[in-house]
Amino acid sequence: MSAAPAPALPTPVSRTAVASRSPWRSLRHRGMRWWSAANFVSNAGTWMQLTVQNLLVLHITGSAAATGVSMSVQAAPALFVSLLGGAAVDRWPRKLTVAVSQALLGAVAFTTALLVALDRIDMTALLVLAAVTGIIATVDGPACALLGNDLVPVEDVPSAIGVGALVHSAGRLAGTALAGVTVGFLGTSAAYAANALSFLFVASVVPFLRPARGAFQEPSTEVRAVPARPEMTVREGLTFFVRRPRLVALAGITGISSVFGRNYGLTLAVLVTGPLAGGARAFGTVSTVLAVGGILGAVLGARLRKPSVRTVGLLAAAGALLQVVAGLSPSLAVLLVLVLPMAVVESVSDTAGTALLQTDPPAHLRGRVLGVWSSIGTVWSLGGPPLLGLLMEWAGARGALVAGGLLIAGSIGAGLLVRRRAVPVTVTLTAKDGGTAGPEALGTAACRSREALGTAA
Repeated sequence: MSAAPAPALPTPVSRTAVASRSPWRSLRHRGMRWWSAANFVSNAGTWMQLTVQNLLVLHITGSAAATGVSMSVQAAPALFVSLLGGAAVDRWPRKLTVAVSQALLGAVAFTTALLVALDRIDMTALLVLAAVTGIIATVDGPACALLGNDLVPVEDVPSAIGVGALVHSAGRLAGTALAGVTVGFLGTSAAYAANALSFLFVASVVPFLRPARGAFQEPSTEVRAVPARPEMTVREGLTFFVRRPRLVALAGITGISSVFGRNYGLTLAVLVTGPLAGGARAFGTVSTVLAVGGILGAVLGARLRKPSVRTVGLLAAAGALLQVVAGLSPSLAVLLVLVLPMAVVESVSDTAGTALLQTDPPAHLRGRVLGVWSSIGTVWSLGGPPLLGLLMEWAGARGALVAGGLLIAGSIGAGLLVRRRAVPVTVTLTAKDGGTAGPEALGTAACRSREALGTAA
């Protein structure tokens, strides 16, 4: 009597399915583990330098306004040069681009450390170095983002972005804490030197990174396979972005949310210290809860597999409605209860939007699309606070939160409604016998058309 065939083993399959939705699934890949470790070191060094730089500007000038000027000078290149930086990322080999840009950032940090150690630093030199750093960052930012995604399969990209958000938060905490210790024991120049070493550490790790099976092929390889064309310029990235409805919709959702719903450092600060009669300590508690919610949201967002514009929009609308309720909070305790889910929803929405932005364009256009996005984001960051400030002057903190939340939710709801009520296309199908298809066939075709539209979003 022959033995019965062994049954299929469902247990490993189920474990794989569970693992595939884990927020940490991108860390299964060795390259991503090394990249995350390098990013943590780099983020810690960057936040150490940013913290020390603000103190250095205050020491040199004694002016808080000058601190803001130095930060603006470093951010300004993103508005004007990001499009060129994105084009460079598409044209050059990714790993080489990251290694060179990190080495250049390290050289700038070492130069600053040397000038500080020799007491030859002044405001002019500091602004020039900040501008150079900002220009290099227009290439380094999209190159680093896309390199991390190139290391994992497409279904693990949301996990990689979520892990990156956690690494960023952890690096910020570590760098801010280390800044005070480093300056206290070793001096200001040591903080810049430490940041320079962190850049060099990343540059030394990059050559050893290997993409996992199923990861995207590096765009530079694809570009080499096709002769360079004159039209492969910034304009091509702009054209693709403008003609891609889902990216335009994503930009609209993110833009209106950034202006009227993300500046909690301003709106909640006024609400807590004003109508709720709290102080600096109370706002510190609110800020801590926001940070915790952001971390939780990054973990939840990393569980996403195929985020869509609809997902981003619904999450943004939910956060806006929570903001409306928060604006009506009768006490600090009620506000604290609402702040946590607000931060969670915002963080999940950000992770979904970032994953969509970095995976939707063709591989050879992703750098330029990120360059377009960086320029748009700089406009939001520069124009948002003044607009929100005017709204607060007119309606107060509560009115700004309520009106801003309703504006966000209403705009997103109107967009979804318009999309669902789009004029259907009349389709005539020819049957095999030469006649026209009946109502059932037409209904099936329309249903499939709606499904296709839903998938496209």
